[in-house]
Amino acid sequence: MKNIEVHPTAILSKDVELSEGCIIGPYSILDGKIRLGKNCKVESHAVLRGTITAGEENQFFQFCSIGEVPQDISYKGEDTKVKIGDRNIFREYVSVHRGTLKQDGITIIGNDNLLMAHTHVGHDCNIGSNCIIVNSANIAGHVVIKDRVILSGASAVSQFVTIGRGAYIGGSTTIDRDIPSFCTAIGNRVKIKGINIIGLRRQGFSREVIAESVEFLRAIESSAFSPRSFVENKEEMASFERNEVINLIVNDIMTSKVGIAVFSN
Repeated sequence: MKNIEVHPTAILSKDVELSEGCIIGPYSILDGKIRLGKNCKVESHAVLRGTITAGEENQFFQFCSIGEVPQDISYKGEDTKVKIGDRNIFREYVSVHRGTLKQDGITIIGNDNLLMAHTHVGHDCNIGSNCIIVNSANIAGHVVIKDRVILSGASAVSQFVTIGRGAYIGGSTTIDRDIPSFCTAIGNRVKIKGINIIGLRRQGFSREVIAESVEFLRAIESSAFSPRSFVENKEEMASFERNEVINLIVNDIMTSKVGIAVFSN
């Protein structure tokens, strides 16, 4: 294969498959059934271990640990996996653990994500695309983070939580309840603050859609109903056009398994 560079001090097991343009840096370890797509770069002292499939143009910075055994006492050495899409950046000391048989046996990272230094993604997580996970954020097992989420630094996400598309989570937040799409949230414990207006603007939503979404969330906050009861109430929902953003929020509320975070006063 052309244009593959492997430093002589790197250690690669026999099952490793490298595609064109891959660069493997000094003292790095690739141990297991590992397949890297085109133009991936593994910096010095990074460790990739287990069964890992990664797409193209991923960058693994020094001292990151990808695919290690999960921190779950039920794990008994099963051949579980990590699946990574394209163009992700794993900065220094990032850890991503393989899945367990408690779920589907796979941890998934989508495309175009930035995982900053010291972040952790636990077993069986499903991270979407275009997310930013800021320094020292910790994500427990079985968490779903949908596309274009920003999870700010030193935040912690509890098991089985879902963070909806386009949500923005403020720094040092403890998240033990679901956050609907395009909401902002912060606190210990987390509270919903409002709509992620900046995120919606960046994604090209119209002023009308944004304004109606803001009004919708304010109506839920001021209502005597719980969020689920509100969206199930035809009279309460009659004044809303159910635009794309509202549809996503309604779906997040209706499908939540651990409950929606409370609203800030």
